[in-house]
Amino acid sequence: MVVSTEDLGLIDGLLDVPIPAGGVFADLRRQMPHLSWTRCDASDVAEEPFRRYPRFDLHLLDASDHCVRLTPDPAQATGVVLAQRGEGA
Repeated sequence: MVVSTEDLGLIDGLLDVPIPAGGVFADLRRQMPHLSWTRCDASDVAEEPFRRYPRFDLHLLDASDHCVRLTPDPAQATGVVLAQRGEGA
């Protein structure tokens, strides 16, 4: 299943705050189990994010081919990489 407009709205609501609620990654996974979720440190990803939030960069994953890659297109994305900037979350 691809990342929908509704998924992006839910992500925006949870991440577009200066200090997201504790356990935001678990909340995202629980609310959108149809997507593949990966978390990492922002310094681990060289590509430009799809979206930036106060504490996180959001990258979209396309796993439709035999190789997983980052994509800027939500219609091709089957997963999300949540890259944390700064300390804690």
